[in-house]
Amino acid sequence: MGDLFSEAAGRRLGATAPLAQRLRPRSLDEFVGQEHVIGPGRALRLAIEQDRVPSMILYGPPGSGKTTLARIVAQTTGAEFEELSAVQATVANVRDVLKQARERLGASGRRTILFLDEIHRFNKAQQDALLPGVEEGLLTLIGATTENPYFEVNSALLSRTQVYELEPHSIETLRDVVRRGAAALEVEVSDELEEQIAVRAGGDARNALNILELSVETARAEGAELEERHVEDAARKRPLAYDKGGDRHYDFISAWIKSTRAGDVQASVYYLAAMLEGGEDARFIARRMVVLASEDIGNADPQALLVAVAAAQAVEHVGLPEARLNLAQAAIYLARAPKSNASYVALGKATEDVREHGHLMPPAALRSAAYPGARKLGRGRGYVYPHADEEGFEVDCLPERLAGSIYYEPSGIGAEVEVERSAQARPRE
Repeated sequence: MGDLFSEAAGRRLGATAPLAQRLRPRSLDEFVGQEHVIGPGRALRLAIEQDRVPSMILYGPPGSGKTTLARIVAQTTGAEFEELSAVQATVANVRDVLKQARERLGASGRRTILFLDEIHRFNKAQQDALLPGVEEGLLTLIGATTENPYFEVNSALLSRTQVYELEPHSIETLRDVVRRGAAALEVEVSDELEEQIAVRAGGDARNALNILELSVETARAEGAELEERHVEDAARKRPLAYDKGGDRHYDFISAWIKSTRAGDVQASVYYLAAMLEGGEDARFIARRMVVLASEDIGNADPQALLVAVAAAQAVEHVGLPEARLNLAQAAIYLARAPKSNASYVALGKATEDVREHGHLMPPAALRSAAYPGARKLGRGRGYVYPHADEEGFEVDCLPERLAGSIYYEPSGIGAEVEVERSAQARPRE
């Protein structure tokens, strides 16, 4: 009787399940997007088709196809397919899967594939329990994660798996998904609405189908044609795929730094807004601004450092949300400022000499003569005070072994033009 009810529930669930669940691809031919990983001729596609799937970690944002791809493997493989969720699984569950895999392999020679969803939620002890089975080939692991596995997965486990990064779906791919959803719902969707849904989905195929389904249901409840307002109401807010502690934290600050360094004001403001909307620590952003002001602008515009420091102080004294304006002003100033890394390069060259030669003592003329007996040791002897004698400006103050070395070379950009000219104009005897 229980099986009868289960079968009936399964049939009803298939009819009432969300559209995204009903349209989940069941074969590689139905799978859309991720051509760089699963396209024709790609190694992973061939491995799935030939039932020789390696241990792997599928890494990508929600709705990119990680679980779908794992289920396609389950449909096509001749191996036993086991599935665990890292949110609920324990070390005992892992050991039980390993035990069954060993018994299965010994009794029938049948392989085991373990799909572990949200593998980043596994702690070190759980990952360590899984390692021996993967290492000796007792089972094939397919892990799925939205977090960068290089941050979250043990290096020992990583070294025994292939990492495949799935990307957010393109607008064109999502439009194809919407068309399939519209056909399943038996509704006409105009090109404009198709584009709107694809854009509002934020690279997430599941989200695209959810938006489509809800907007169609709303329109039908009103007895109206599907319109832009229905899509807007269903979407409400674009998804923000940002994690303050993971790789997007580093990706977005890296994009901000590189955009600002390149002088792209629009991109600098955009990435700043994305970080702030994602909940990034404003103090972290301000610290990177202070570093960039010296590393990438330097003396081409000395004012840049003052602006960056002022923004950092504003964050401390004003706080969010108002300090967003201070950060935006600073980001725009830094992006527009003339760029020079001459100070950064100079410090690097000098540091190399320090590391190679050690701390070479300054010339005796420059060493401190401010204590009793210093003069007897020759300290300060021969020092030329520049304000009393212009010859003091011509002295090479480097240690003797490094005399004549050039570390700082003015870029000729912004304020460094003046520095360069004044150096060239200085009269020499």
